[in-house]
Amino acid sequence: MSGWLEGRRALVVGGGSGIGRAVVDAFRTEGARVAVLELDPGKSARLTAEAPDVPVTVGDATTPGANRAAVDAAVEAFGGLDILVNCVGVFDFYRGVGELDAETADAAFDDMFRINVKSHLLSVQAALPHLRASRGCVLLTESTSAYYPGRGGVLYVSSKFAVRGLVTALAHELAPAVRVNGVAPGGTLGTDLRGLPGLGLGDRRLDDTPGRAGDLAARTPLGVALTGGDHAWSYVFLASERARGITGGSVHPDGGMAVAAPRRERDA
Repeated sequence: MSGWLEGRRALVVGGGSGIGRAVVDAFRTEGARVAVLELDPGKSARLTAEAPDVPVTVGDATTPGANRAAVDAAVEAFGGLDILVNCVGVFDFYRGVGELDAETADAAFDDMFRINVKSHLLSVQAALPHLRASRGCVLLTESTSAYYPGRGGVLYVSSKFAVRGLVTALAHELAPAVRVNGVAPGGTLGTDLRGLPGLGLGDRRLDDTPGRAGDLAARTPLGVALTGGDHAWSYVFLASERARGITGGSVHPDGGMAVAAPRRERDA
C-alpha cells in the first residue's frame, strides 16, 4: 500500500460490482474509508460480507432520496466526505437510430439518460455541501464512447457525451472549492453492465458476449482487454493530491483508442 488516499473519505455510487467495486477495493488499499450506494440487494449483501467496514446504502441512484441517504451514511460514519465517485451505467447493445421504433424510443431515451446521466447529477447535488466543506473532488465515469463513435448505440454514445459535458460544466462551476474530473474506460471485462430496460434488454449482460475478451484486445493498439481493476488506479490518481492541479479533465484507460487508426506495415 502506498497510502495515496490515506485518511480520505469516499462515497462510490454503483460500488457493488464491476468498475465501482474495483474502485472501492483500490481506494481501501490506498488508505481511504469508503461508503457505497448500490441498487442490487444481493451485491450489497456480498459487499457487506466481504468488507464489513464499508457502509452500504441500498437504493436507486436515479432518485434524490437514495443519494441523500448514502451521503448521510458516509458522513455519519466518517465525519465528512472528500471524494465522490459515480460508476452507474447501462448499455444499449449498439442500437442505431433506425432500430428505435416509435413505441420504444421514448421509454428507451428516458431510461438511458435517467440512469447514465441523471444519477451522476443527483449524486453530485447530494454530496456537494460536504465536498465544498472539505475542498474535495468528484469523479464521474465517462467512456471511450464519449470521444469516439462505434463504441455503443446512438443512445449510449450520446449519454456518455452528456456525462463528459457534466464534467466540464461542473468543473467550471465548482472551482476552486471542488475538483471535477472524468475517467473514460474502454471496453471492460467483468463489469456486469446490463442492457437498457426500455429496449427489453434488462437481463442481457455485455460480459456474456461470446469472444468478448479477444474482441476487446483486438480493437486496441496495445492489444489489451482491461478489467475494472485496471481502471481503478485512474480513479485513485485523480482522487489523490498528486492530481491537485487537474480539473475538467479525463483519464483514458482504453488501450490507446486515440491512436487506433489502421497502422501501415513497416518495411522489413
